[in-house]
Amino acid sequence: MRSVRKRTAEAMVASAFTAPHVSVFVTVDVTKTMRLVAKLREDREFKDVRVTPLLVTAKALMLAVDRHPEINASWDDEAQEIVYKHYVNLGIAAATPRGLVVPNIKDAHRLDLKGLAEGIADLTATARAGKVTPKGMSDGTITITNVGVFGIDTGTPILNPGEAAILAFGAIRQQPWVHKGKIKPRWVTQLALSFDHRLVDGELGSRFLADVARVLEDPAQALVWS
Repeated sequence: MRSVRKRTAEAMVASAFTAPHVSVFVTVDVTKTMRLVAKLREDREFKDVRVTPLLVTAKALMLAVDRHPEINASWDDEAQEIVYKHYVNLGIAAATPRGLVVPNIKDAHRLDLKGLAEGIADLTATARAGKVTPKGMSDGTITITNVGVFGIDTGTPILNPGEAAILAFGAIRQQPWVHKGKIKPRWVTQLALSFDHRLVDGELGSRFLADVARVLEDPAQALVWS
């Protein structure tokens, strides 16, 4: 096995058999998010960055972390205590020819939407070029894995070691949906959140995922929370 795949395998085994994983799921009407993405792509402020639904999802996650800071934590096995993080290093899982890597955007909580777009673009380009450093993958606090790019609806992601939660973002499909009492074609996706049950109970995990979904369902909600 190549070194990257070997380290990934070791990390996943350690995570799967150390942290008690729980996953929760939600299906979301993201039609308004798709409209926002289309609008931002025409905005001069965003002409130099790539605007995608993943960007809005990342922002939604950041807002949810701000409302539920307890999800941004890790388990100190030696001290047998929970360590809460007052910063967010946002991991984005990336498939590369060398294997799966999870570099993270340092201090993502300080970035506005455009800054977050630039951070995702830099991270993705670095990962595809095979230039991710150990420092670039260290100290992550929470992760998104975009399985939708492979046409997958959802999954039960394994936690990145040292983190309490990981969000899987599924494919966005147009399908029949009951909207305002009528069946209409809407853009719909599925989200899955896996979390470490030592740190996050079912209520916190569910409320956190519901908040991410709420922003994707109506991005204007971000104006209320931010």
